[in-house]
Amino acid sequence: MNHRERVQTALAHEEPDRCPMQISFTPEFADRLRAQLNTSGNLHNPHGGGNTYAIERALNQDMLLTSVGWANSYYATDADTYTDEWQIDWQNIEYQTKYGPGHYTEMVGHPLAEDAAIDSYQAPNPHRPELYTEAAEVIRQFKKDYWIVGVTVTTMFETAWALRGYEQTLVDLALNPDYVERLFDIPLNYHMTAAQKLVELGVDMIWIGDDVGSQNRMLISPATWRRFFKSRMATFIATLKSINPQIKVAYHSDGMIEPIIPDLIEIGLDVLNPIQPKSMDPQQIKSKYGDALCFWGSIDEQHTLPFGTPEDVRNEIIARLKTIGKNGGLIIGPTHHVQLDTPLENFMAMVETIANTPYSAL
Repeated sequence: MNHRERVQTALAHEEPDRCPMQISFTPEFADRLRAQLNTSGNLHNPHGGGNTYAIERALNQDMLLTSVGWANSYYATDADTYTDEWQIDWQNIEYQTKYGPGHYTEMVGHPLAEDAAIDSYQAPNPHRPELYTEAAEVIRQFKKDYWIVGVTVTTMFETAWALRGYEQTLVDLALNPDYVERLFDIPLNYHMTAAQKLVELGVDMIWIGDDVGSQNRMLISPATWRRFFKSRMATFIATLKSINPQIKVAYHSDGMIEPIIPDLIEIGLDVLNPIQPKSMDPQQIKSKYGDALCFWGSIDEQHTLPFGTPEDVRNEIIARLKTIGKNGGLIIGPTHHVQLDTPLENFMAMVETIANTPYSAL
């Protein structure tokens, strides 16, 4: 099978020759991989904005990501501070690992912090042709062999609270619902337009979603999610499938979100990402929802990859293939971007185990 056929088979709830794989990594870990694999490239965006795909192809991955939306702002520059096109202010914060220093970007300024600012706020224009140049080129070059994913994550909630401020947005959900309706529509309309254009260009999947789960419970109540999110996400998914009934839609949220999984199935979701194993048991999630959903992720980025041994990594992958991956339905990979503190021997054990474990051997 080629990469594309492998993903198609898995998403049809059948076992391909091996489990399809998708792995993303922070820019600093990408630099380590370039040196290891002897590839070149520019500043790496793990969501697929501005990548050369040399690393992904060298690792024998099966999906290529191309991103349009606010998530591209995370790694927009290596400057100490910057303001993105949404007028959100960022600061690069250094941290140390045994592999050298890394940087995380943190938001330090929110353009809608004051209530009245929303009246004059202008979001970026999602119709600009240059936003879709990369997607068109990825589709032209690689669609014959790879499964192409159009990324519009941080679809509504995360972009909204970046504009407003996290704590204030949570207060608004409780005390100012009319304001929340206006606030959420700003990123929702932008990412809806972007997703439609990506579907029209010919991507195979759209990846949407927002982090609404913490380690062991939801960040907001299921009732709040249903009030503000569910109908909007239902419209989002239905609109994309009206353009191309064959399009697959994946939804991302870190953490424990099991209370809303039946809702996501109800509104037409195809793939759930990332199935964080310290928050939701992958085998149980497969048992409960595997007839209706496929899954993407499931390899522990909190402990196994950074702090385990290569043997721990291999054992976890085999366990996933035998459980959540049984009878297909799984795209395997880490539950977050691989971090700078991850040993290369653990990373390569992951890649090699996935690549060299046919379903027929399980």
